[in-house]
Amino acid sequence: MMILVSADMEGVTGVTWPADVLPGASQWERCRRLFTSDVNAAVAGFFDGGADEVVVNEAHWGMRNLLLEELDERARMLTGRHKSLSMVEGVQHGDVDGVAFVGYHTGAGTEGVLAHTYLANSITGVWVGGVRASEGLLNSLVVAEYGVPVVLVTGDDRTCQDARAYAPRARHVAVKDYVSRYAAVCRPPARTAADIRAAAKEAAALAVRHEPVRGGPFTIEVEFDAEHLAGAVTVVPGVERSGERRVSYTSTTMYEGIRCFKAVTTLASAATEEEYG
Repeated sequence: MMILVSADMEGVTGVTWPADVLPGASQWERCRRLFTSDVNAAVAGFFDGGADEVVVNEAHWGMRNLLLEELDERARMLTGRHKSLSMVEGVQHGDVDGVAFVGYHTGAGTEGVLAHTYLANSITGVWVGGVRASEGLLNSLVVAEYGVPVVLVTGDDRTCQDARAYAPRARHVAVKDYVSRYAAVCRPPARTAADIRAAAKEAAALAVRHEPVRGGPFTIEVEFDAEHLAGAVTVVPGVERSGERRVSYTSTTMYEGIRCFKAVTTLASAATEEEYG
């Protein structure tokens, strides 16, 4: 049994504000250890549950935040940027039996600690087929096309609530409770590690491949906080304006949909100015 852990940082134990997760910021080094602790707990739990292999895909910011030297020695880690499927890179090779979303968060425009979708501020909302989408929902649609279930989701309580809609059979672990975008009631790492490990052990039993889900075509709409960003991303073939600050496109598969989304967010980021956005 192989488990792929997609590891993000905003939803890990103790993280509540930008300085916790931005490389080089004041609390980033300290929170890297909290990040690694949550991931290690998931890795240990999956091995407890009978996994033969666990691969961790580092999925936060520049994707170089986890501490390899402190990672459970039984795991392997994929780190660095420019991966074909970004946060769920590796699921496409046909050998993954279950996916875990560790340290995830809610989507742009919703309640949740450090809520966003790919870009920290510029995107104010993403919808798939008219349903507001988090990164968890987007990635769940991708892995479903490869017949791989989402078996574990960790993050704040709002993230777990979100995950119950797109991965109802998965195990869900809240490591903190939302107060505001930059505040939470946090559980200590010893407690969250135990909770994550126990949930991952149970989740291993859910790692059973199924028939690929072909849910397309997918119409994806992205709303920005500034009009010029919507204009900038329409250079991507198939992406059209659907409002003053909105664009939309339709993809036959979610594989195509997430890759187009990556192109849109990359261009929007490049078109964002430091002070005015």
